Amino acid sequence: MAYQTVGLIGKPAHSGASETLNALLVYLQQRNCTILVEERVAQELKGNGFDVCDLVNIGKRADLAIVVGGDGNMLGAARVLSRFDTQVVGVNRGNLGFLTDIHPDNIAQQLDSIFEGECHFEQRFLLEVEVYRHEKLKSTSSAVNEVVLHHGKVAHMMEFEVYIDDNFVFSQRSDGLIIATPTGSTAYSLSGGGPILTPNLDALALVPMFPHTLSSRPIVVDANSMVRIRVSKENTDSLQVSCDSHVVLAVMPGDEIRIGKNPDRLSLIHPKDYNYFNVLRTKLGWGSKLY
Repeated sequence: MAYQTVGLIGKPAHSGASETLNALLVYLQQRNCTILVEERVAQELKGNGFDVCDLVNIGKRADLAIVVGGDGNMLGAARVLSRFDTQVVGVNRGNLGFLTDIHPDNIAQQLDSIFEGECHFEQRFLLEVEVYRHEKLKSTSSAVNEVVLHHGKVAHMMEFEVYIDDNFVFSQRSDGLIIATPTGSTAYSLSGGGPILTPNLDALALVPMFPHTLSSRPIVVDANSMVRIRVSKENTDSLQVSCDSHVVLAVMPGDEIRIGKNPDRLSLIHPKDYNYFNVLRTKLGWGSKLY
């Protein structure tokens, strides 16, 4: 691949990430790339020969962005980089690493393959969430993994109604609701008992959080649906909507939350030996073949 301008994005004040970023700097200099370094980690790099940029400028200028850290770092970068024509690959310096799949001990070999075009390319869709109050838009944000309606207080129930494309689906009394993309189906949604959705599916999972009924179950719907949540006016406390556990939007009793597909796409690059089911088996500790 003709990657001439490469962005480096990392986990600040993390010794392992800093070590990997410095190794990447040397590697990219040997390839005569124009190197853009995220401003939060620029002071951790040794030497010079790179431009210091924010995420928006990396998105505008870079052909490839390399994110060093865990899935949290990838999510933060992805919400910005998805707005641009920048391909993204991750080096895992976190815990599970469903989105950051280059091993830090094997960077040169795997990046060599990627630069030579021997890799897997895929696009993941994002969600757009809007909060309306008295039919007026109050706030909006995007999410790669999930949008979560929840209480600001621990173990507090709320009442709300859910509509899919203007069709009433259910009313519920629970701790909240998770709306997860296939990318996010192995994150918070999985912990809440939601299904795993393979990345190629054009679907969303709606996962109730501790519902006050035994009949409530997760439901999978078309990702092109508009999900609307009407928060009951009977709720006595303020609520919140979280996007990827990073961005928090305030919600008041009586508000309406609308969740649909974001027009942007995250362009992910994986090493040539990448296999989604191998990732699941490894990360979730599933068994190996019997024979």
